[in-house]
Amino acid sequence: MLDINLIRQKPEWVEEKLRAKGNNASMSELLAMDESRRKIIASVEEMKAERNRVSKTIPMIKKQGGDISAVTEEMRKLGDEIKALDDELNTLNAKIKAFMDALPNLPADDVVPGGKEANQVVNVWGEQPTFDFTPKDHVELATSLNLIDYERGAKLGGNGFWIYKGKGAMLEWALINYFIDTHISDGYEFILPPHILSYQCGYTAGQFPKFEDDVFVLQNENGEKFNQFILPTAETALINYHRDEILSEDELPKKYFAYTPCYRKEAGSYRSDERGMVRGHQFNKVEMFQYTTPETSDAALMELIGKAERLMQGLGLHYRLSKLAAQDCSDSMAKTYDIEVWIPSMGIYKEVSSSSNAMDYQARRGNIRFRRNETKKIEFVHSLNASGLATSRIMPALLEQCQQADGSVVVPEVLRKYMGGISVLK
Repeated sequence: MLDINLIRQKPEWVEEKLRAKGNNASMSELLAMDESRRKIIASVEEMKAERNRVSKTIPMIKKQGGDISAVTEEMRKLGDEIKALDDELNTLNAKIKAFMDALPNLPADDVVPGGKEANQVVNVWGEQPTFDFTPKDHVELATSLNLIDYERGAKLGGNGFWIYKGKGAMLEWALINYFIDTHISDGYEFILPPHILSYQCGYTAGQFPKFEDDVFVLQNENGEKFNQFILPTAETALINYHRDEILSEDELPKKYFAYTPCYRKEAGSYRSDERGMVRGHQFNKVEMFQYTTPETSDAALMELIGKAERLMQGLGLHYRLSKLAAQDCSDSMAKTYDIEVWIPSMGIYKEVSSSSNAMDYQARRGNIRFRRNETKKIEFVHSLNASGLATSRIMPALLEQCQQADGSVVVPEVLRKYMGGISVLK
């Protein structure tokens, strides 16, 4: 959520920032509602003060034997007016909240406007693998090596699901263990959150109300929605961990990571070149998260990016790091960098990690604050998240980049200790 005071002070600047993100909202409507709201509040406070003043005279009039009927009638009318204004205020507050809820985060000053075409590649690691044989795609490799059962996965869950089996399940779990061990050694606290979350969790994350249809919502037997959904990413849980809390400055930064499956509808997003595990309704991910002070969040973002890059480099996979343009950042984020791994059979890079700084946008929605040591001033924290990493695209890239002429796949050295010493899948 944006700061209403910032909008009051610099409405044209806010509109310009929003346009960079593809949003053409006018602040004049909001400011008009805000002005009406403040006038109503002033009127109500004045009326309540008058009611309190007159009410204090009633016992004196009674004591003196006077008639209070006229005063009582005046107070009744004043009470009706106050109630009417309170009702008007509640309606106006709901409209203001709906308007504010729909506004995306403002892009950071160093984020360029535009969509995907304006994304900037800032780093490339390794070289695209070349083969002196006809390489297989990851679906062929996973099937021939008996690592993944796509057919039975679809039988169990429908399109967009698969089953890891045997050494394929071991390889998936090895990736997760590699990520977990690395984050623990870096001093991050391990969290295993619930997979079923309340509506407020999605709201705080900035995913609701706009993206309610992207998640799996729980329903009762009558088909009515519960106030719960299955988490699309651990970020949605981690941002709510300190919701409605005031932390001390000494506690920051808070550094967490979580392992969860991620559940997403991905409605209408499948293409013929995204078969296999490249896009699915359920996939595994280890997510990093930080709560910081405003002045340290940029450095925290660089730390998260560096951690995700080191995981990729440990696997030996060729990738590139891209800084996203404003319209390619999610609504909640002010700045995002994507790590995109090379998938040879597709001839393109696919995102395996997004590292983002929401600044105080999510904290305002979740009322997450901290108290300064010196001034005792209470401010909103900054929140950051980064995939570290998602496996559903790491696995295809690993199989394809590490394949050999005989159809086998070399296991990256960092994973072998989790694979019982297996160095080659064949």
